[in-house]
Amino acid sequence: MKIVPGTGGIETPAVGAPTPVARVDSAPAVSPPASAAASEALQSAVLQPALDALRDLPEIDHAKVAALREQLAKGELPFNASKLAALIESYHRGGSR
Repeated sequence: MKIVPGTGGIETPAVGAPTPVARVDSAPAVSPPASAAASEALQSAVLQPALDALRDLPEIDHAKVAALREQLAKGELPFNASKLAALIESYHRGGSR
């Protein structure tokens, strides 16, 4: 189909006539960092604060966690959902812990 200027009309190709197709080039590829060392340095700079925070966390006593879960399941450990919710909210608001 072709718009013919000045005539207000549209010219359509005859049946079977090839229709021109616009060529679409693919988007340019994103080039990788100049070197593996540069990539590692960038990754290290981004992840370093998270790694430092992870190292600062206390170790988990898995045996104690298992014992507490068992006590909770047996009903031997009191659980106050409202108190837990208040503590979580206080923590996320930056209040006292």
